[in-house]
Amino acid sequence: MSHTSLPPLPSSDRVDVAARLRDALLGASFTADGMLDLLGAPAYAALARSETVPALRATRGDTPLETLVRLFLLQQPVPHARVADVLPVEDCLQSGWLSRVGGDEVTATVDVRPYGGPAGEDWFIVSDLGCAVGGAGGIGSREEGVVLGVGGASTTLAGITVREPVAAALDLGTGSGIQALHAAQHATRVTATDLNPRALHITALTLALSGAPAADLREGSLFEPVADDETYDLIVSNPPFVISPDARLTYRDGGMGGDDLCRTLVQQAGDRLNEGGYAQFLANWQHVEGEDWQDRLRSWVPRGCDAWIVQREVQDITQYAELWLRDAGDHRSDPAEYQARYDAWLDEFEARKVKAVGFGWITLRRTAAAEPSITVEEWPHPVDQPLGDTVRAHFARVDFLRASDDAALLAGHFRLTAEVVQEQVGLPGAEDPEHVVLRQNRGMRRATKVDTVGAGFAGVCDGTLSAGRILDAIAQLVGEDPVLLRDRTPGQIRLLVEQGFLEPAE
Repeated sequence: MSHTSLPPLPSSDRVDVAARLRDALLGASFTADGMLDLLGAPAYAALARSETVPALRATRGDTPLETLVRLFLLQQPVPHARVADVLPVEDCLQSGWLSRVGGDEVTATVDVRPYGGPAGEDWFIVSDLGCAVGGAGGIGSREEGVVLGVGGASTTLAGITVREPVAAALDLGTGSGIQALHAAQHATRVTATDLNPRALHITALTLALSGAPAADLREGSLFEPVADDETYDLIVSNPPFVISPDARLTYRDGGMGGDDLCRTLVQQAGDRLNEGGYAQFLANWQHVEGEDWQDRLRSWVPRGCDAWIVQREVQDITQYAELWLRDAGDHRSDPAEYQARYDAWLDEFEARKVKAVGFGWITLRRTAAAEPSITVEEWPHPVDQPLGDTVRAHFARVDFLRASDDAALLAGHFRLTAEVVQEQVGLPGAEDPEHVVLRQNRGMRRATKVDTVGAGFAGVCDGTLSAGRILDAIAQLVGEDPVLLRDRTPGQIRLLVEQGFLEPAE
């Protein structure tokens, strides 16, 4: 891996300078909220698309916040005197956060982007210049070892991660350190690994500048830096999951054939988890001709683990190739070179009989159950992030249903979960609806069709009466044999619990 043309990074040993820099940034309201107030929503959103002109126009004044936005977000040279009014400029020059240009100007050596934590924390994510986000125009650098900042994938993983106090967490492929930063809020010990030593350096800067505890930083691929006897309560990874014909860009290309990197990561995670621990990943997987993609993913799940796998998106191979060629800025290169690269991607897919590529989330939970539960589903619809509590609740329901036969369900007490509404569909004036739909307004935002008995049952569930007594009352109301109703309804109750519409009241 070559980094010869990448600029030197600030010193990660000068924690004192990072602390003074943090105080200065906060003092000038260089925060996510402060930026939104200064730039306005359109210019702020444009930054996420790698469009800087609106932000440049909004920072033509000389306030401290405008100075910092131009310096760290827009990477513009700023007069030394203006910076000295805001930052400990000499300390920042000496430790490498800033560099001199021309006679009296300074520039930032890294991108520093304000990032709001889940409890309102003011954090800062460090990345290479021009690499805070990708956007349609590419990341702005085609260097092999660049380190990207916050993007949609990293925030998605942070949102779905289960947040509970744990002793040990592992961020595998840490990049700019955003997952390690989140984990540091609820884990006693955080280990962060990356194949790219530059990423480990930047992770140290992110943690220091955000006021978070230092992590145990280790260089290496996948689980190689982790000893055989080391286990964790939480493992998270936003790996280089792109299925490409080469390993040109470290931040995205895994260097293994097809989806082998994601498969290997998932299969090896089971032995690294403590009982009840979670491993959560973003991943890409191949849709291979003549093979069920769900069966492919089920085969990845290690022994002794429950799994919940959600496919969020599927792209045909041409869409997929174009997305990642544009991500690297190849569409701006020589047309013949771009065509050759495009051909190489399609050749690789055709050789593997790949017709499409799926993207989604994989969550494992270590379990001692004799028969682990594996759920593989497609859910391309909008969801309500953060989903960490939803993920934890899913596995709690798995445990409940695994331990409950039909008799136990009928004896159980249930509550309708919060923010579930009922929709009735039918012709105007009809006495009865054609069908009834229960819809969640939070979490996965699922919708499920139920019959009138199911709708009536769900509506009465407040934890007071057992499921069996509710069904007996419904049977009397509709004139149905209560024995037959009890016999045919547990399957519907089980489905409503499994999908999160009902929860055990105990």
